[in-house]
Amino acid sequence: MKPEISFNDFTKVDIRVGTIIAVNDFPKAHKPAYQLTIDFGDLGIKKSSAQITQLYTKEELLNKQILAIVNFKKKQIANFFSECLVLGVANTQNQIVLLEAADKSNSIKNGEQIN
Repeated sequence: MKPEISFNDFTKVDIRVGTIIAVNDFPKAHKPAYQLTIDFGDLGIKKSSAQITQLYTKEELLNKQILAIVNFKKKQIANFFSECLVLGVANTQNQIVLLEAADKSNSIKNGEQIN
């Protein structure tokens, strides 16, 4: 387990809902990854690199509503700047499974903040 944090520490993390609107291969990444373009509504469009090629095809990712941390500093990965961190968890095969916004009524808007 990681060190305990305060509630104030947690409130600094800005987790938002976004929709993946473009997916590209990322051959320059050290580990297999995609370059994602994500629509966060009023926050705008952000890009992210995600090592999720084992479980997801580009077609499966397109239009998927996901959760991401949007207030990290940009991180350069090869020739690409990742502007947010897409959230996921490792399964028993150590493959990353995305955390998704699941709502049968489709009423979650891009950019909604996780409270």
